Amino acid sequence: MSQPLVGIIVGSKSDLGVMQACSEQLEEFSVPFELIVASAHRNPDKVHEWAAAAQERGIEVIIAAAGKAAHLAGVVAAYTPLPVIGVPIKTSDLGGLDSLLSIVQMPSGVPVACVAINGAKNAAILATQIIAISNSNFRAVVAGLKRELAAG
Repeated sequence: MSQPLVGIIVGSKSDLGVMQACSEQLEEFSVPFELIVASAHRNPDKVHEWAAAAQERGIEVIIAAAGKAAHLAGVVAAYTPLPVIGVPIKTSDLGGLDSLLSIVQMPSGVPVACVAINGAKNAAILATQIIAISNSNFRAVVAGLKRELAAG
């Protein structure tokens, strides 16, 4: 596999099922990625180390997925200058509203883009669109997707 351009971090192994749609979409687009499981609450040092070094590893965009008190995307955004896309995971307690609010209510200066609850596929598409700004190969891939969607 080529040098990863997208870093995916999930707060728990239980989030991997939802994030499979993200991995599959990136694979369909031939976007190389890496994936790690690390919780902002249970493994804060691991999250810090991974996020702080992401740019040095060639990562261009980070996708962070978590449920409940979903601080992962914000914590990652605090440690990197890279764009971060948050994926709120649906929870049994509040249906994912808790996750959504934890991701979208970021303080000024620490932006995190956010897709829908369980919106893993859209996170992959958005990450590819961001990479496509400077990569014509991925611009063509995104343009192809848009044509497919328009054709129905």
